[in-house]
Amino acid sequence: MSAYGLHRVLEPAGVLPQQAWRLDAEPVPAADEVIVAVERLNLDAASFRQLREQHGSGDAVRQAVLDIVSERGKMQNPVTGSGGMLLGTVLEVGPESPLGLKAGDRIATLVSLTLTPLKINDGLQDWDGEDEQVPCRGTAVLFGRSIAAVLPEDMPNELALSVLDVCGAPALTDRVVRQHPGGSVLVLGGGGKSGSLSLAAARQAGATRLVALVPTEKEAEQVRKAGLADEVVIADARNPVAVAEAVGKQVDVTVVCVDVPGCEHGAILATGDGGTVIFFSMATSFSAAALGAEGLAADVEMLVGNGYVPGHAAFALDLVRTQPGVRALFEQRQTA
Repeated sequence: MSAYGLHRVLEPAGVLPQQAWRLDAEPVPAADEVIVAVERLNLDAASFRQLREQHGSGDAVRQAVLDIVSERGKMQNPVTGSGGMLLGTVLEVGPESPLGLKAGDRIATLVSLTLTPLKINDGLQDWDGEDEQVPCRGTAVLFGRSIAAVLPEDMPNELALSVLDVCGAPALTDRVVRQHPGGSVLVLGGGGKSGSLSLAAARQAGATRLVALVPTEKEAEQVRKAGLADEVVIADARNPVAVAEAVGKQVDVTVVCVDVPGCEHGAILATGDGGTVIFFSMATSFSAAALGAEGLAADVEMLVGNGYVPGHAAFALDLVRTQPGVRALFEQRQTA
């Protein structure tokens, strides 16, 4: 037994569950494991976009997800390498589990589906393949070192799941912005889930200039209405020159929350020397970021947003409770 789930790895031997090609997803708990009855999957934005672009129709997307989980014992998009997270009810808790959960708790997992053993039992019959939130009946396994949050009672489950899916972004944004007192912040993808939360976190942390970059006038109007940014600019985040021109004066902190590849160089160009770029998108090429910064002679610190900061779940949920503009953007996404 391993708190990291090594005993669940079927192939190849000797790797961690996230690296594994296939996991054992049988819902029989080891001493420190928790079995969850799955109610909903939340596919990460980069993975869902890639599946839609490759497979087109909702039926084909649904079958692609079923095939991945059946083959791999987990939901890990083979192209993006990413997965998402889930909502469910605790079925059984091993006697040595350190997670503090009990049977009947309704939870959202705060670890990726890429390392979570998963079985789907209903063929995803209630999902039309058109939305990243996936109604699902199945089982999942949490390890001793997994993370989960009991769902709050003061907001709908779908809203809580959307927030918890990206809760690492605002918490790390808060930490980094506080290291640049009174600094300026740019969020690429400021109209999305992680982007809107990051804008709110940056404001709360004391940023004096907040810039949201979005791809369309429709998103720009939504962000303006929400009051989350001082400036809202429209540009293709994949076009470095367009990003730099739209932003104008370079910022101290850039947060990348765009779910398409090719946004690394624009983020670097928009950030001043001594500044920090935080990459939260699973579509990021970290080799492109490193080599791009070198090629541009950019003296910037670059951070990988790994999705975990202590207290990140409570922090993100509190932003939604206290920032009406953030909640409005999340609710618009759910009804669109």
